[in-house]
Amino acid sequence: MLKWLRLSVILTLLAGVLAACGNSGSEVNEASGSNKLVVYTPNSESMINALVPLFEKQTGITVELVSAGSGELIKRIQSEKDNPYADVMFGGAFDLFNANAELFEKYVSPNDQYLLEGHRNTTGIMTSYVSDGSVMLVNTNLAGDIQINSYEDLLNPALKGKIAMADAANSSSAFHQLTNMLKAKGNDYTSDAGWNYVGELIKNLDGKIAGSSSKAHKSVADGEYIVALTYEDPAASYVRDGAPVRVVYPSEGTVFLDGVAGIVKGAKHEENAKKFIDFLISKEAQDALGTETTNRPLRADAQLGSYMTPMDQIKVIEEDITYVSDHKKEIIEKYTELFTSLSK
Repeated sequence: MLKWLRLSVILTLLAGVLAACGNSGSEVNEASGSNKLVVYTPNSESMINALVPLFEKQTGITVELVSAGSGELIKRIQSEKDNPYADVMFGGAFDLFNANAELFEKYVSPNDQYLLEGHRNTTGIMTSYVSDGSVMLVNTNLAGDIQINSYEDLLNPALKGKIAMADAANSSSAFHQLTNMLKAKGNDYTSDAGWNYVGELIKNLDGKIAGSSSKAHKSVADGEYIVALTYEDPAASYVRDGAPVRVVYPSEGTVFLDGVAGIVKGAKHEENAKKFIDFLISKEAQDALGTETTNRPLRADAQLGSYMTPMDQIKVIEEDITYVSDHKKEIIEKYTELFTSLSK
């Protein structure tokens, strides 16, 4: 009887242990969502490949990516605001986040202090992790002795009809190139000096507009045009890959605009989202961006690939991003009217 009682106690205890193990497994399964992060991103495959596997390896968090254009993703976040699916919006411009600030949680990463001056989180809702500048891409085989070092050089009659630029009314990179010109040549966005320059440039385009921003830089790399008004990321990729091109930062000054990320308000995996924001501006992630992609990292101590021009060799001018965001419609309307009148 005593032996049976002892066996019964042992079996009861064993059953309890097994039940506890079973419950533990169930709890792990139920909590497995804590190891998940949903990221909405418009970013390139090269950037995603450089960062997301590294983040997953470091944290054990599994990332679910939803890729689309930034405008489309913002509309999706708006439609889901009562029951958010995304945790993080990884990519997009200041003006897009600024115009939709109510969709994002306030969070300033402890790593923010290591970013370059002028690129730190001052809004509370968005963290800068890369910056892209408006540049010119020159085909060195076609340019010959033609000097192309400034915006002013683009008015050379020898370049008439040989400049590739997308439509500033429909291309974000062409629009930012336009505001860069206005700032560089006129010191603001309404001065006659800036708009007079734009008018002269339009004349030298000779009515030719590239169908898209990608077609503009590709046409120069392919030898169809001498120079393209484009942005640094694709331009630097041609240099890295050995194409007969060089990247020109206008001597009048280059505006650099940041790519930003933010945590979606009401995110189901908010703590993981904070870890992702911290990671984006960690030393490891910024080094990966600087050496594995043609994106410009923003940490002061980040490594930079040899195909990228150090920032201290570039004349940088600041854009009034709030003004441009608030007056984008008027700037586009004025550009369109000017282009239409001069291209007849």
